[in-house]
Amino acid sequence: MIQLATLATAGYYKLAALAMWQAEGEVGWDPISLWKQMGWPARLVVIVLFIMSAWSIGVMIDRYIAFNAARKQSRSFAPQVAGALRDGKIDEAIRVAERNKKSHLAKVVTAGLQEFKAHGDSNDIPGEQIEASKRALERAEAIVHAELKRGLGGLATIGSTAPFVGLFGTVIGILNAFRQISAQKTSGLGAVAGGISEALVTTAIGLFVAIPAVMMFNYFTNKVEAFDVEMDNSSSELIDYFLKRSGRR
Repeated sequence: MIQLATLATAGYYKLAALAMWQAEGEVGWDPISLWKQMGWPARLVVIVLFIMSAWSIGVMIDRYIAFNAARKQSRSFAPQVAGALRDGKIDEAIRVAERNKKSHLAKVVTAGLQEFKAHGDSNDIPGEQIEASKRALERAEAIVHAELKRGLGGLATIGSTAPFVGLFGTVIGILNAFRQISAQKTSGLGAVAGGISEALVTTAIGLFVAIPAVMMFNYFTNKVEAFDVEMDNSSSELIDYFLKRSGRR
């Protein structure tokens, strides 16, 4: 009986200690509770990460719409301008290009056609006319390439820095955990729960911001490279057309 009572007493104290440990370590994991448990340094880190996320989402939406419009208009523009040039109607080709201002191909082709037409009305020799058109195409390609890459540099920066911003929040959370241990003179879960939650949340948000930014940066970069190839091919075909047309003259 004495042994039984001793075991019961020990079991009681163990259960009481477990209950106290659970009570101390009780942490709300919903967003509002996590926000309330954070200190202001961790909150500032979260705010910065959300600003970075909002900016990157804005860039993603803007580039997605712009690239889709460029692809759609280029598909309708290419056969129309090819038909006009086949019939020797440069003015008609220019009008077709100007109706498709969102097309990356139309922007490049318009510059080449306008330069060729301007020199065609002068007394320049054919070689100078072709060189001037070629330079106009190269300038237009550079401008369109810069327009297509607008915002992608910032997207890359966010993808590479967001994890480190989250890591800064992690360091703040760990420091808070040690500070709470020192203040409460205990190493129980309740003493470190707030700091650990800050560390985990800021790390998770940093990764949540960075991973989509990196993925979409790579996706858009591949799109820009494909557009560059299409513009190079269109420029080469247009130069060939100019050479043939000058030869006929």
